[in-house]
Amino acid sequence: MRHFVAVDGGNSKTDVLVGTEDGQVLAFVRGATSSPDTLGVDGSLRVLNQLIEEAVTTADVPVDQTVAYLAGIDLPSEVDTFRKAADQAGWQSDYVVENDLFALLRAGTNDPDAIAVICGAGINCLGRRTDGRVARFPALGPVSGDWGGGHHLAALALWHAARGEDTRGPATALTEAVKAHFHRPTVEEIACAIHLGEIAWSRIDELAPIVFDVADAGDPVAARVVAKQAREIISMARIAGERLQLSGMPHTIVLGGGVLAARRPLLHDAVIRGLAAVAPLATIEIVHDRPVAGAALLALDRWGPVAAEVDQRIRSAVREADERLR
Repeated sequence: MRHFVAVDGGNSKTDVLVGTEDGQVLAFVRGATSSPDTLGVDGSLRVLNQLIEEAVTTADVPVDQTVAYLAGIDLPSEVDTFRKAADQAGWQSDYVVENDLFALLRAGTNDPDAIAVICGAGINCLGRRTDGRVARFPALGPVSGDWGGGHHLAALALWHAARGEDTRGPATALTEAVKAHFHRPTVEEIACAIHLGEIAWSRIDELAPIVFDVADAGDPVAARVVAKQAREIISMARIAGERLQLSGMPHTIVLGGGVLAARRPLLHDAVIRGLAAVAPLATIEIVHDRPVAGAALLALDRWGPVAAEVDQRIRSAVREADERLR
């Protein structure tokens, strides 16, 4: 019996499992982020090595391959740098390191012709075809033309609230919502408190859901932000489909990440309508399984076709493990 280690290293947490070729999960551990973008390559490897050692010790089996799909390695050069560091850290010869969107895509569908759009902390898109072709974006934030994701939406909530308060921009209910969230009398005071360190910069991210709450209540400024987020998601899927010549073919579009998984009606409905217009033959799926299930299935794919019962065994085991760790 062959065994594998599968890793999903996201921006907020890292999942590691040890599995068998027939789909049994022997160990499942969860830790903090292992993103090289946050921790650096050496810091990322320290977290991964600790979690992998814990999982392998628990499973108490020899490992035949390791697959690691990580947030924060978006460029081929970043993947190469991480692989070289993994070699130096003593990783076994049979391993894969790639961007975490590959795992999310595999978790979302078994269709070999597929596109995934993730809108969580940030936004990214990946497409693949049966013939092995891949379409991807640099996903480096504003410098590579990206717009949206939770971090950006939260920052926009504060931006529009400030401009609505001092009248540089249109009046918006975001102003009152942001003041209420931070329990401060003015948005200007909130901005100053963030600048001075009295409010942690990281707390700005708490404002992302407020954009949707205020938009749902009918605020036109917040509604325009949500509408633009929908257009960005649709645009990425459209471009990936055009690059892979999938637009006029049956394929699957997978939607993942916290912003999309929340299925806020204004965003969700606009995305579904827009995708139906640009890819009328596509099936649209929301990811239900943790990306580490996709990582595990990608490990099994390297050994050959994955039987339906093995696929379901992996997915069920990951769901059970995820419930225990919540």
